[in-house]
Amino acid sequence: MKQIEVVAAIICKEDHVFATQRGYGEWKDWWEFPGGKMEAGESSEEALRREIREELSTDISVDTYLCTVDDDYPAFHLTMHCYLCSLLTEALHLNEHEAARWLTPEELETVNWLPADKVVVERLKSIIKTSIEERNSR
Repeated sequence: MKQIEVVAAIICKEDHVFATQRGYGEWKDWWEFPGGKMEAGESSEEALRREIREELSTDISVDTYLCTVDDDYPAFHLTMHCYLCSLLTEALHLNEHEAARWLTPEELETVNWLPADKVVVERLKSIIKTSIEERNSR
């Protein structure tokens, strides 16, 4: 089975998470975290900054490693390295995606996520819940 290794940016801002809707291919109209394939010789962080510049015409800070997801799709095996990121500039331009949304924690389940991204959403919900509980206990 074909192996694909990608990186994904979980871009957060003021308790919102940025999601993009695919505009092409077999998974058109499904939602995902922006990112893409790593190139030979690139670190995960370098690939992520490059992909976000290509897809969204913006710069990000790669802040924290979140997780790696392995998922078998019908035509390939995907390994996706996910990082919590923040924007260094406010301007975002959709160069490849047909739509994007800033989702609150409560809205994370309102879009049709790609299979591997669903794993990340579950991890995010757990992190957000813990963060809220920590804030409320102060």
